[in-house]
Amino acid sequence: MKIYSARHGQTDYNLNDLIQGTTDNELNETGISQAYELAEKVSAKKDIDFIISSPMKRAYQTASVIAEKNRLEIITDERFREWDYGKYEGMHRTASGFAENKIQFGVRMGTDGESVLQLAHRVYSALDDIIKKYPDKNILIVCHGGVCRIIETYFHDLDTVSYSNWFMDNCQILEYNIN
Repeated sequence: MKIYSARHGQTDYNLNDLIQGTTDNELNETGISQAYELAEKVSAKKDIDFIISSPMKRAYQTASVIAEKNRLEIITDERFREWDYGKYEGMHRTASGFAENKIQFGVRMGTDGESVLQLAHRVYSALDDIIKKYPDKNILIVCHGGVCRIIETYFHDLDTVSYSNWFMDNCQILEYNIN
């Protein structure tokens, strides 16, 4: 079994370095082009059985482009929606306290968002369910940067510094082998 993880295409919030968790933005023109490029990469892999996508617009649009090109089914799973950044939503990534709050694992983002532990719980439970339910399938998960970071920690250890510096580009794809 393989699990592939891909981040959605670019949005205007990404372009302007704004924090975009629960804000449900669509892809911009660049993001749509990136989704088509990712669809080609998925096509070259020739081993993906279906897609599980975040239901958020930017991820689902990306998944839809991939699905259409590769004739793949899309299943949505709420557990792959982006991290709730609380009061930081819509602020610039350099907002005071944002970077520090991101690595306070038991503290809710912006006092009213999700903690890293809450995010990890929902993403890990989704991954556990996928591995149990589809042991003979190869699955592409289309989601978000914060969720991709948590997926990375499911498969590889990251210390606090590595965790805070880990980043995934728009429409980048990673492969994880389940043995």
